[in-house]
Amino acid sequence: MARVWVLFGALAGFAGVAMAAYGAHAGLAPESAALFARATEIVLWHAPVLLFLGLWRERHGGWLAALAATAIALGIVLFAGAVAALALGRVSHATLAPYGGSLLLLGWALIAASAVRR
Repeated sequence: MARVWVLFGALAGFAGVAMAAYGAHAGLAPESAALFARATEIVLWHAPVLLFLGLWRERHGGWLAALAATAIALGIVLFAGAVAALALGRVSHATLAPYGGSLLLLGWALIAASAVRR
């Protein structure tokens, strides 16, 4: 299972770089570009967290690390996805952003709990 989180971290890093390139060359309006940049940052900030969680789970095990990785991965998709969709004006999934943000917060709290529990 640890390799899965390393894989997801690598995919999130790939997606974040691709999003940054798209945002730089898409010719978005300034407000949309700023919003899209925020979505890109969320993905790029959390990609290394998934890599870390894969390594953490491998060395220290525990269901808290797996749950944290699940929360972070879903949070990235929901939060960054909703913000990116809003920025691109395609579909407004803004109602999903709070759920994604809450999952990211939960993931960080679970990482802390995993560290304290050991």
